[in-house]
Amino acid sequence: MNRGKYIFTQIFEFVSHNDFLKCVKRYNGDHKTKHFSCWKQFLCMAFSQLIDRESLLDTIFCINANSRKLYHLGIGSAISKSTLSKANENRDWRIYQDFALLLIAQAKVI
Repeated sequence: MNRGKYIFTQIFEFVSHNDFLKCVKRYNGDHKTKHFSCWKQFLCMAFSQLIDRESLLDTIFCINANSRKLYHLGIGSAISKSTLSKANENRDWRIYQDFALLLIAQAKVI
């Protein structure tokens, strides 16, 4: 039985949620969203990168296979392929670009 935090959660403790929300607010990224926020989209795509998934379907399969752990990973509940693909199509890519540049700048300081 796991008694500590998951490694995915520990990695994202270094990522500032407030800085991400500033980027989202700058481009009005969470406008008209109910459940699947930009932060959850970011976590899903980062999860995909960390476990080396090659397709969106493969990513969704792996995320939903861990449905009992999603709350502790920060994602919340299981998501569908259409939800993630619509978010990837419709949300402004500059949110993630600005956040990536911010993380790179922070990494250079450290």
